[in-house]
Amino acid sequence: MTTTTRRRWLFGVAGVAALGAGAGWRLWREGTGSPAPADDFWSQELPTPSGALLPLRSLRGRPVMVNFWATWCPPCVKEMPELDRFAREFGGRGWQVLGVAIDQPAAVQTFLQRTPVGFPIVLAGNEGLGWVQKLGNAGGGLPFTVQFDAEGLPVRQHIGPTTMDQLAQWAGTS
Repeated sequence: MTTTTRRRWLFGVAGVAALGAGAGWRLWREGTGSPAPADDFWSQELPTPSGALLPLRSLRGRPVMVNFWATWCPPCVKEMPELDRFAREFGGRGWQVLGVAIDQPAAVQTFLQRTPVGFPIVLAGNEGLGWVQKLGNAGGGLPFTVQFDAEGLPVRQHIGPTTMDQLAQWAGTS
């Protein structure tokens, strides 16, 4: 076999393998019968610290920053005022913020009495770590912020604390 023939053969095999892998992934994703992680996330109804249920689908239709956090996470606590400021300053421009607490209800209630925020908080407990992983943070580290567009599709993910400047930049580029 000549070098040119071998090269063509290798490119052909690589192309077929890539096509097969892409088709297999799509069939697996669509063929499992389970919705995409974002759709599944939006189908949840989670309790607020007051005990009321918040249907997450009610937040669709506008872009939203979803922040997974916990009271025992120092970077989470530190960024909470930044998220609150973003919610206040960008709420009038159509943006929403949702805090998803990976924590115990009593700890969240105590925290919010000391540090009130103007955006909704829901309680996900340890199950929230599963959402963190499904939405792109395989390690499950907190804080974790996901920017969703108005249709509820994830646009960006960020592991670690955010800043007002970063959130404003995200909001300006979507």
